[in-house]
Parts: sequence; C-alpha cells; structure tokens
Amino acid sequence: MNDVVVTGAAGFIGKALCRRLKADGVAVHPHGRCDGDISMPDTWRAMPPARVLVHLAGRSYVPDSWNDGPGFLQSNVVGTEYALDYCRRHGARMVYVSAYLYGVPGRLPIAESDPVRPNNPYALTKHLAEQLCRFYGDYRGVPVTVLRLFNVFGPGQRESFLVPTIIKQVRSGNAIRVMDLAPRRDYVFVEDVVDAICRSLQQKQAFQVLNIGSGQSYSVREIIEQIQRAAGTNFPVISLGQERPQEIPDVRADITLARRMLGWEPRWSFSRGIAAIFSAEKTSD
Repeated sequence: MNDVVVTGAAGFIGKALCRRLKADGVAVHPHGRCDGDISMPDTWRAMPPARVLVHLAGRSYVPDSWNDGPGFLQSNVVGTEYALDYCRRHGARMVYVSAYLYGVPGRLPIAESDPVRPNNPYALTKHLAEQLCRFYGDYRGVPVTVLRLFNVFGPGQRESFLVPTIIKQVRSGNAIRVMDLAPRRDYVFVEDVVDAICRSLQQKQAFQVLNIGSGQSYSVREIIEQIQRAAGTNFPVISLGQERPQEIPDVRADITLARRMLGWEPRWSFSRGIAAIFSAEKTSD
C-alpha cells in the first residue's frame, strides 16, 4: 500500500508536494490528468490503495468558471465525491486542498468561523466540495482535513496569475501594466503550503478546516515594488484604474488554528519567495 496518493500531481502545488514527499522517504503515488479523469468512476477503481489521499486535482482558473459552470461542478464536486468514496472504501484519510471562500470579508484577519461567501463559480464548487467532506467526516467515517489556501505563489506558477504576470512584464523590459493597484491579498509561498499539507497527513479529526496563509497582505502596488526591487529594475507602472466586479479590497488570514493544530508557521516572507522565483528562473535558463 502507498503511504500517500496525490491527485493533481502534475500541477503547480502537486509537483512541489511530490518532490517533498519523495525526499522525506514517503511512498507516494502521483496521479495527473493524463492518468485519468477524476470525475469518472473508472479512474478511482484503478487507483491503488493508500493511507492518505491528498486531493489537489480539479479546475481552478476563475475566469473559466464563469463560462463553464457545469464543467467545474463535474470536476470539483463530482470528482471530490469519488475521491471521498475511494477513502471510504480503503479506510484512508483525506487532505482536501480548498481555496479562499470568504468573499468580501466582514473583518480582518479572517477566521475559519467567519461566514463563507463564494463570489465566483469556482469558489462555489470548492464550497460544495467542502460540504461533501464534512458529510463524509460526520457520517461515513472518513477523516478529512480541509486546507483553505489563500493566494499561493512560487516557481512554476502559470502566467495567468498576478505575480508571474508582473515578473513576465519586468523580464520583457517594458512598462508594467495592471488593472488596479489597490487590492490587497495574503500571499503564501508554495513551500509553506507543502509544509502545511505534509503536517496534515497525521491529523485524525473527523472534519477540520484550516486557513493557510501568511497572515499579511500586500497591495498590487507593493507587489510590483518588491518584484522590481528583486529584479533591480525601475520600469514605469501604468494602472488602468479598472476595478473588477465584486472586487475584494483586502484579504488577510487568521492562521491561529493552523498554528495550534499543525504546529505550522509560514517561514517564507514575500520578498524571500520572490527571490526564490528569480533564482529558479536563472537555474532553468
């Protein structure tokens, strides 16, 4: 039996997690998209048994979710139902990797007990999947730890996200263009996320939700400043002054519960994480 099965193993977080598990001597079975559709039962029947399932797989790009709600429901909700049933059949625990679900927060920092307000179809599917996790934890004997990730960044993230988008513009040597400089987000480095997942493998609660963030927030303006400082550039910054519909002005995670339950603490500052991205790019050149 494998110690851990990881779905979404070929993704940004999945690759980093599998590297860490293998380095720690964990028997891990990575499952990527090419290994089968997680929303199909045959995929799960062919999956080898494991002690823990880390469920990362699913669709995640928010703009796409507005255009393909049924596809996101199929992957993120139906796929999670099959994942939970796999755990039930094999007596496995699950670490379910969720997302920011609080919408416009009523207070900062945001605790796990604060109201959930999904403000896009992707967040809605993650919330529905969390409800399945709670049901399986409460009524079907599957212990589930849910990790609500705030804004993850790090080497290898696709360019549609803010940090790699800005880095790409800095690399191009032109002015940096963004929609709005004001919104603030809580950025957590991918290696800190991997550490939180690894610490969650031993959790035994029937159902537990934990915020995984840095506990600090940065505006788009501050992110650009830190990236330019790391790159040694001073390109002009052009803001279109266009606020997105349903924009969230500020996000900051209360990570008290993760500290207490996991003994977890984010170790990577934002500036150190940006430096690691530039270093990784040089290594790959």
